[in-house]
Amino acid sequence: MSVCSECHNESGVALITVMLIVSLATITAVAMTTRQQLDIHRTANLINGEQAYLYALGGENWIKRILLRDNKKVDSLQDIWATSIPALPIPGGYITGQAIDLQGRFNLNNLLQEDGQISSSDVIVLERLLSVLELPISLAQMIVDWIDTNEERLVNGAEDNVYLMKNPAYRTANRLLIDPSEIRLLVGVEEYYKLLPYISTLPTRTSINVNTTSDKILMALVEGLTENDVAMLLAEREQQPFSKLQDFINHEILAGLKIYDKHLSIFSSYFLFTSEVKIARGRVKLNSVLHRANNEIKIIMRSN
Repeated sequence: MSVCSECHNESGVALITVMLIVSLATITAVAMTTRQQLDIHRTANLINGEQAYLYALGGENWIKRILLRDNKKVDSLQDIWATSIPALPIPGGYITGQAIDLQGRFNLNNLLQEDGQISSSDVIVLERLLSVLELPISLAQMIVDWIDTNEERLVNGAEDNVYLMKNPAYRTANRLLIDPSEIRLLVGVEEYYKLLPYISTLPTRTSINVNTTSDKILMALVEGLTENDVAMLLAEREQQPFSKLQDFINHEILAGLKIYDKHLSIFSSYFLFTSEVKIARGRVKLNSVLHRANNEIKIIMRSN
């Protein structure tokens, strides 16, 4: 009887051992399969992401051709380049795109002249824009202090001695702005996003295109221009863009009003093209700043 009992115990141990081995093998197989599936999904995501990026570059090439074919003497929101690309179907997803005239915005780098001196007239326009947007006008001098090369603090400005007291501490850039997001270091989140649609940071001094700029900027450029007046002006502009700058300056709505006409134009050289592409799990949003000059389009900045 004892021998049979021992045999029974040995059989039980062997069975448990086999079950453990099978369980470990199953767990290992499941883990390997799961890891393989993750690798497959990861590879597919990378491939889809690369495909989406290439499609976005294709959209960029499209807008470059459109801008080259455009009438460069007059730019307006009625031009082909200003037409947004709807969600066009592509294999596995879609692509959208939109071109924005960056010279329809206020170039913050205009606050300094080419010799590095403060451009007082541009400071006034920016202060007026900030006032229209109900933002602190002191931000204008803060931006000047941020980009000028000296450590002399303006009345409402700020230099290193202010920013080094923050946590984390940082210094002023002492150079022209490269991207509007740098303003985030100077203002709060709500103020930043309120100002963002109206500003640019272009590498050269630029004028504001009266055919593409917004109502808020027009009110900053023309003292005494009311919301009703600017609405009428934009309605007329939509029907017939200004073919000559003098036609804008001499417009009856602007009669008797002070216009900062040294900052104006009817054509543009800098554009922002934003495209979004989605292919399966891959998604890319590409922002490209383009400069049009001498029958050539150059990409001066690209981010995604």
